[in-house]
Amino acid sequence: MIIQNPSQLQTIRDLFRFAVSQFNKAGIHFGHGSSNAYDEAAYLILKTLHLPLDQLEPFLDARVVKEEREQLLAIIERRVTERIPAAYLTHEAWLGDYSFYVDERVIVPRSFIAELLQTHLSPWITAPENIASALDLCTGSGCLAIMMAHSFENADIDAVDVSNQALAVAHKNVQDYGLADRIRLVESDLFSTLLGKQYDLIISNPPYVNDESMAQLPKEYSHEPQNALASGLDGLDATHQILQQAAQHLTYSGVLVVEIGHNRKVLEQVYPNLPFTWLETSAGDGFVFLLRRDQLLS
Repeated sequence: MIIQNPSQLQTIRDLFRFAVSQFNKAGIHFGHGSSNAYDEAAYLILKTLHLPLDQLEPFLDARVVKEEREQLLAIIERRVTERIPAAYLTHEAWLGDYSFYVDERVIVPRSFIAELLQTHLSPWITAPENIASALDLCTGSGCLAIMMAHSFENADIDAVDVSNQALAVAHKNVQDYGLADRIRLVESDLFSTLLGKQYDLIISNPPYVNDESMAQLPKEYSHEPQNALASGLDGLDATHQILQQAAQHLTYSGVLVVEIGHNRKVLEQVYPNLPFTWLETSAGDGFVFLLRRDQLLS
């Protein structure tokens, strides 16, 4: 145990302070939802106690019963000693206003494309209602496919992943959102089983971590499927394949949107003649590019 006399922790305030201290002392990494020890501790405590996630203050001085204290201390200990991301401890991850089931069969959802879907990819898509078909490559938990279904209400969506285990998680999320009639889950290595299929919109948040960065990732990332992170020497193995094959899977006015992490400079060096449009996100304009079909063919 990380505390000799747990009975000293009697209130949520006590446990919250203890968790923040333990997280800071251990130097755990925050990259899977929360950005600091305060928010991480608040989320884990509120979620574990089945309390509203946005209302810590009213409950701070509430006393916890023994079983609750034991449960909270066990989660705090696992977060500190095993470095398990909070989302895997609670089996829940958030993207904007959307909540998804997750476990270690999929990476914890995090994508700047989620931000862009909230505005229907405007102004590059001027008539969201005209998007009839869409594809989410490397769907993982299915989170972006589900958000796409809400942004483009007339679209039938294929959600593709090479991992049947990831697709099992995606299946649960698609069912939970009642979208099984609009989202088709497909086991495929990128486009390999999509022969002849074309889409008005293709999005992808593929693996994009290069070999050097993979060797330096904090321990938290070791709990995620490595094939959903690693993408070769330059981090662009998957992106190269997408760029080579996307045009034949886009309709005449189709659009491709891909997230590539910190690889903009390398990508532009490899493809100096491709007119990438870099989309503005909360972290800047270096992480997500857009190309039209005609640009891919030029």
